[in-house]
Amino acid sequence: MTERPHALFAMSAENVPLVFPPGVLARLRESLDIDPALVAEDFTDPRIADSLARAEILVTGWGCPRLEPAVLDAAPKLRAVLHAAGSVKGLATGELWRRGISVSSAALANAVPVAEYTLAVILLAGKDFFAARDRLRGERVFPGWGLVPGIGNHGRRVGVIGASRIGRRLIELLRPFDLVPALSDPYVDTAGAAALGVPLLPLDDLLRTSDVVTIHAPDTPETRHLIGARELALMPDGAVLVNTARGALLDHEALIAELRTGRISAILDVTDPEPLPADSPLYDLPNAVVTPHLAGSQGNEAARLGLAVTEEAERLVAGEEPAYPVDPTALAREA
Repeated sequence: MTERPHALFAMSAENVPLVFPPGVLARLRESLDIDPALVAEDFTDPRIADSLARAEILVTGWGCPRLEPAVLDAAPKLRAVLHAAGSVKGLATGELWRRGISVSSAALANAVPVAEYTLAVILLAGKDFFAARDRLRGERVFPGWGLVPGIGNHGRRVGVIGASRIGRRLIELLRPFDLVPALSDPYVDTAGAAALGVPLLPLDDLLRTSDVVTIHAPDTPETRHLIGARELALMPDGAVLVNTARGALLDHEALIAELRTGRISAILDVTDPEPLPADSPLYDLPNAVVTPHLAGSQGNEAARLGLAVTEEAERLVAGEEPAYPVDPTALAREA
């Protein structure tokens, strides 16, 4: 590549200053010849035609149009796509790799806030935080001091479904606490789980033995409704289900039916559909907590994505291999 290869932003223009705040943008521009005022939201826009034709690197993100063969034909010098977000499934085609174009993703950086969110709700749920808040808000009577049986985080068993980037990061974050994690993932063997410091369990066994079950598997045809009525029935009384992955992994009708029994509770940052219809019972069930897909990078966390891409650009200009390459053979089983 040239000393400062020409690059083009391809994402929603409003996201550029959020993902690349001034300090990060300045550092990126030390490596790349890139104009933050010129953003490809539509590859057919004549205003970006010249820049696209000269681009050796595309810096992509949320809102990037799909990189179809016609787009790549218009970018004959393209050598790398640096994605300042998580999954590249929405924009990448096999044609990228067939043409020898490398693809890198900041998915690992985006895993950090999701894992942090998940850890936070696990700890809060263990203290019965959400139900206690609602009771206090409704009754306006302090229950008094005293030990509350059935709650607490000492020795609470946490079942992690999926050794994804987020699942692995969560396992790391759980280590300082007196929690007992376990893993279920068909692509991980016993040795792989041992390397992560957790036992590997079949899904049914994990569901039966976990006080908290947290989903971090990808959304694929095979994982649709991975957790349905049968699986929910395996969870012990008082268990908590957390989903920060994709809504389609969970059968919502089955979940609603199980929640109505009052036997378990759920914390959902993703739903199917998303957003939920206004009349969904999940908004009103006392043992359901729904948040608006906020676990991923938000606010100042978005700069972490831009920084990951900036560091990747520096490696490319230095002739080094990317640190976060996307493996096209693994896309089918990733989020």
